[in-house]
Amino acid sequence: MLNSSTKPTRRALLAVAALVPLVAPMAAAADDEATPLIDKVHNATERYLDINVAFSEGWVTATPCVSGPDTGAMGVHLVLKSRLSSLVLNPAQPQALIYEPMTNGAMRLVGVEFIVLESVWLGSNPPAGATPALDGNLMNYIAAPNRYGLPSFYEMHVWAWEHNPKGSYADWNTHVTCAHQPIG
Repeated sequence: MLNSSTKPTRRALLAVAALVPLVAPMAAAADDEATPLIDKVHNATERYLDINVAFSEGWVTATPCVSGPDTGAMGVHLVLKSRLSSLVLNPAQPQALIYEPMTNGAMRLVGVEFIVLESVWLGSNPPAGATPALDGNLMNYIAAPNRYGLPSFYEMHVWAWEHNPKGSYADWNTHVTCAHQPIG
């Protein structure tokens, strides 16, 4: 027989135990760091840890450090122009490399972005309405006009070099900052 002081403890334990199955799957779903796409991108872009390698291979700066007021940042985007005008959806060939400015003036590789112009996609993939995907991950559609001055396009960020609490494919990363971008 249970005494009155044991009953609340047992009830509390049962309530906690009942919640565990609900909490565990959500935590696992949010931790998408170990996906095959992340691994492929990480392996393919390791040489770009040194931004000078990217510049020597023809990558050019496309944006200053891009940040949001309350959502983190994207970072400085370098693009390889030849990949923007063709349909390349290959984890080893991103259209943009993303760097975070550091306090010492260095640039730290944090991720990549895959970009497909809508006109290029539709020219190779009718019917209209189909969405490009990379390794099973659907890309986001950005209509024109947009703040980038680009025609309509599809994009997907992959945070292969910096953990993103919002998810490995979210646009904004709260662990990335533009606070150290040089002015001018």
